[in-house]
Amino acid sequence: MKYDIIIIGGGVIGCAIARNLCKYDLNICLLEKEADIGMGTTKANSGVVHAGYAAEREYIKRDFCIRGNKLYTKAVEELNFPFKRLGSFVVALENEQIKKLEDYRKKGIEDGIHDLELILDKERIMKMEPNLIEDVVGVLHAPSAGITSPYELTFALAENAAMNGVKFYRNQEVVKIRHQQYTFTVKTRTDEFKSSNLVNCAGLHSADISKMLGLDYFNIVPRKGEYILFDRNEIQLNKVLFPTPTEISKGILVCPTMHNNTFVGPNAQNITDLEDTSTTTAGLKEILEGGRELVPKLPFDATIRNFAGLRAVPTPDYDFIIDNTDIYGFINVAGILSPGLTSCFAIAERVQEYLELLGVQMKVKEDYNPKRPKPERFSDYSKEEIDKKIKEDPAWGRIICRCETIPEKEIIDAIHAPVGARTIDGIKFRCRPGMGRCQGGFCRPRVIEILSRELSKPYEEITKKGEDTNVLIGKTKEVRLEQLKEKGEVEE
Repeated sequence: MKYDIIIIGGGVIGCAIARNLCKYDLNICLLEKEADIGMGTTKANSGVVHAGYAAEREYIKRDFCIRGNKLYTKAVEELNFPFKRLGSFVVALENEQIKKLEDYRKKGIEDGIHDLELILDKERIMKMEPNLIEDVVGVLHAPSAGITSPYELTFALAENAAMNGVKFYRNQEVVKIRHQQYTFTVKTRTDEFKSSNLVNCAGLHSADISKMLGLDYFNIVPRKGEYILFDRNEIQLNKVLFPTPTEISKGILVCPTMHNNTFVGPNAQNITDLEDTSTTTAGLKEILEGGRELVPKLPFDATIRNFAGLRAVPTPDYDFIIDNTDIYGFINVAGILSPGLTSCFAIAERVQEYLELLGVQMKVKEDYNPKRPKPERFSDYSKEEIDKKIKEDPAWGRIICRCETIPEKEIIDAIHAPVGARTIDGIKFRCRPGMGRCQGGFCRPRVIEILSRELSKPYEEITKKGEDTNVLIGKTKEVRLEQLKEKGEVEE
């Protein structure tokens, strides 16, 4: 089968493009290298939806951010993903920093962000954010800023796209691309796909994809950012907190999450290894000290996890690369670092415009459904409603994850959703078993059991996150017996 459009990359950008195009009468597929969507840069994103005042005006990402922020309101109504417009503070700790905040405010208002407010009343500031450091001298308040769950947003986009006919192929690492007679032939490690148009959203690997077609005008440098995640309800923040940027650093932010945790980070370190998501003692010390400059009471003893993510930094220019290239039908969407999450819906609009310029007919399907049903959550129901649910389906009453109170029913639903979970991490990021204080210590064996049963796979084939991450290798006695036989210590 020849597709009208192939999208390479299943992060939030690729899935936003797929969802935006799914309304049209087109054959579309998305190829993802990993065992699940959203498992690259997206899963370690800060989850901040920026107001749009911070990027330099000469960068296109400023316009995409401002437009993208506005598009979140409608998207939440249609896709039912977690989102809060709780606002952000850029915090000044010295009088000299107020000029920077005023400059942000002035330029932001000129660009249409009319609700920006410079607050110098310390009493008012502390009332709005009681956990903020008392040395604060002023803040820039951006009420339109917010937070989301980047991976839950990605799943929502993918599910709605799949509901409307987009095909998702996971474990499909692209190794070669040919372009002949207006047809792209995309070769993966296991399969071959053909299309008339090709959209490159491969994140850290986007320069490699571009080079497969002879386009070598940019490179991607991986930039590692480390985070510390605190247990839920240990500290309550009302705002996303940014320090005032300096000439050499944007500083460390402190931020609440959609699930009542708090995190601090990230730092920034340019590296060469595209797979290096390790954390370091020095890095964690750096972000904790940076976070405590804004919130002194950050409780390090309440840490439940530290992790790192990689951002795709474009060179030679530090800006989004969204190009209708010289190769007819090939669109590059690369170097989408911050504020990429905020910009995803606006970027999807631009890609559609480019495809229209290429002659792709955008005829809306008669049966297009923009609505993605909200996943049912135990935490959303009252005790009486839960009792009723359990009577209808006992799986609602079998609690698998104690830390997050996740019943078996939510896990089953996550597996059987469009573009559903196939791995332990796929379950973790969709409905949170393993996200709590014990980080899967109690629930992981039961999650493996449910995955095995629902997917009709033996335990040994269930992986954490895809190839070479198998958790179990066999039954203990059987494996030990085979080892003894190999040593000649027991007879066959």
